[in-house]
Amino acid sequence: MSTFKPDIGIPVLTEVIEAPLQMQPGHAQIDTSFSSPAPAPAVADMDWERLERELHERVLQQVLKRIDSMLEQRVRDSLADVLQTAVDHLADELRRGLQSTVKEVITKAVAEELNAAQVSKR
Repeated sequence: MSTFKPDIGIPVLTEVIEAPLQMQPGHAQIDTSFSSPAPAPAVADMDWERLERELHERVLQQVLKRIDSMLEQRVRDSLADVLQTAVDHLADELRRGLQSTVKEVITKAVAEELNAAQVSKR
């Protein structure tokens, strides 16, 4: 097994490195001080209310657009299903009616032909 030996020239996270404070000729001084960022300017309550209203309105408009398109699609799908069911029922009724009418016409035509055949035999 190999053991890790840190390079003495490389600082580790637990070491504190002092930044050079003197300026060398021809080089700009680097600000090495770390400070927390300046606090954001205080926003008046009125601005927060306006921001909330604007955000609320924007989100509401986006949701309404989505709802409109989703509702339209659902109505379209439901209407297609309802229309298909209605067409199927109508086709069944027309088929039954047509069968009944054809049966009646054929029965009547056969009866007339039989009647005509009997009359001609006499």
